[in-house]
Amino acid sequence: MYNVNSMKAEEFISHEEIIDTLAWADKEKDNLALIDEIIEKAKKRKGLTHREASLLLACEDKTRLDEIYHLAEQIKKDFYGNRIVLFAPLYLSNYCVNGCVYCPYHAKNKHIRRKKLSMDEIRNEVIALQDMGHKRLAIETGEDPVNNPIEYVLDAIKTIYSIKHKNGAIRRVNVNIAATTVENYRKLKEAGIGTYILFQETYHKESYEKLHPTGPKHNYAYHTEAMDRAMEGGIDDVGLGVLFGLELYRYELAGLLMHAEHLEAVHGVGPHTISVPRIKRADDIDPTAFDNGIDDETFLKIIAIIRIAVPYTGMIISTREGKDVRARSLHLGISQISGGSRTSVGGYVEKESEDENSAQFDVSDNRPLDEVVNWLMKMGCLPSFCTACYREGRTGDRFMSLCKSGQIQNCCHPNALMTLKEYLMDYASEDTKKVGEELIRKELETIPSMKVKEVCSDHLEKIEEGIRDFRF
Repeated sequence: MYNVNSMKAEEFISHEEIIDTLAWADKEKDNLALIDEIIEKAKKRKGLTHREASLLLACEDKTRLDEIYHLAEQIKKDFYGNRIVLFAPLYLSNYCVNGCVYCPYHAKNKHIRRKKLSMDEIRNEVIALQDMGHKRLAIETGEDPVNNPIEYVLDAIKTIYSIKHKNGAIRRVNVNIAATTVENYRKLKEAGIGTYILFQETYHKESYEKLHPTGPKHNYAYHTEAMDRAMEGGIDDVGLGVLFGLELYRYELAGLLMHAEHLEAVHGVGPHTISVPRIKRADDIDPTAFDNGIDDETFLKIIAIIRIAVPYTGMIISTREGKDVRARSLHLGISQISGGSRTSVGGYVEKESEDENSAQFDVSDNRPLDEVVNWLMKMGCLPSFCTACYREGRTGDRFMSLCKSGQIQNCCHPNALMTLKEYLMDYASEDTKKVGEELIRKELETIPSMKVKEVCSDHLEKIEEGIRDFRF
């Protein structure tokens, strides 16, 4: 039985409820009056239920779809402005005991090069990332209690935060590791992590168990209930995501939004982020072997509907996607992107040959960070390296209340300008610096509060003098 308040995975992600939802959406997909009602509800910026979003996903009326896309773009602007937060993944180890059939890290893969970074190697990777200009990382490991115990992850976080190189510093470490215990989540919280990220891969239990035939990840309930344990352990910023292409996308959207509804109902705060990866080629993984791949237009439709369904949530797209899809997605709701990414272990320092490949997936957008920053600005976006909310304690329900009210922009917009200024002074090419200085000048004039504008202007001048790390 479906129960959004239940702590049991098969009750807050009810297969029967999803099937009923999809059947209802098929029945009503030509009911334009009902669809118009849902779109009008979405315009209030309070979000949609999984049923309402599923009906919009089933809708094929071009006029309504155009309205959905326009609304998604406007909602993104209302909550996040033109800011795009930048980050990079850092792969610590690809040792893994699971048998996930879509991931080259699976235990039976004898071809992939297995690697685990030492603390010295982590230090070198972080310095390389700092030299690019990154301030925010997402660390990744395979699941292996021997090679990648929680103590290793905690040591890595401590090492990352300790490294100050020239003007560089990693100010926020997000963590994407396997489902674990409440005790371990408490340890991660104490270590100062930003967001705990865990992709569900698929919410379809039967498919999930087939896709994860061996290893601890086979346990659907333990994996699906991980966010509840994380929040019990004190982590109030969590990130959801499914791997589109493994199961029918309409099923996944409904399950994803049911999970967000569950977190909101039980913990009073929904997901801090939602990621939208699609399965990609990697080592011994051929994405065409899976039957549920989605084309670009469907993918962008999903992004738009997630944006209007959970308007307060950050949305992430990685370098799995190429330049053109990433550009279009920014207008439909994406608020965070990776730049200059490497998905191999030690990939920021060491260039691997094809025979030595340790990557989790092939990168589609290979541009260096400076080129990505330049590209964003020329599209009218404001690249942001800001980590102030996390460091000022604006997390969990505090962040969400500010975000939902729109007040967060009073902090985020000037913080974005100051962190962009740091990037321009310390890392940017001449052309990027020129474009960026003009963008900052224009954006500064849009700050509505004269006091905030004056303080921000003063901080920008001090950044030119060599002082760093101002924040509202």
